Amino acid sequence: MTTLKQILAGRTRPLAFVAPGDTIFHALTVMAEHDIGAVLVLDDKKLVGIFSERDYARRMVLHGKTSRDTAVREVMTERVAYVTPATTLDESMALMTEKRFRHLPVLDEDGSVLGIVSIGDMIKETIRSQRFLIEELERYIAG
Repeated sequence: MTTLKQILAGRTRPLAFVAPGDTIFHALTVMAEHDIGAVLVLDDKKLVGIFSERDYARRMVLHGKTSRDTAVREVMTERVAYVTPATTLDESMALMTEKRFRHLPVLDEDGSVLGIVSIGDMIKETIRSQRFLIEELERYIAG
């Protein structure tokens, strides 16, 4: 079974994050630069929240706040569910489905941030795994 450690091992780009005091405009800029839908909020390398497109839509736009005048800490999600590198793909997808979120931080045993996975990452890995299984079955049947 595929673990998040295996998924994160294939990553080459640096982790995108912002600080709680950064503006929403800055967070949106970081998200656009990295082409991602959520960014981790770190305070001295410690995970203190997550800010997503959904947070922006529901907590900024609907409340009439402006992105240049609002700090990330005012609208970020503070109670962040997370997983460890040993968590399996299936366990992660089940958690994301149950809690209805699309991004999941990965922390090691001491709480250090190792990365973040998205529902898109999960789907790509599921497709890759299924293709591999199909190829193996085709070889077995042909052999």
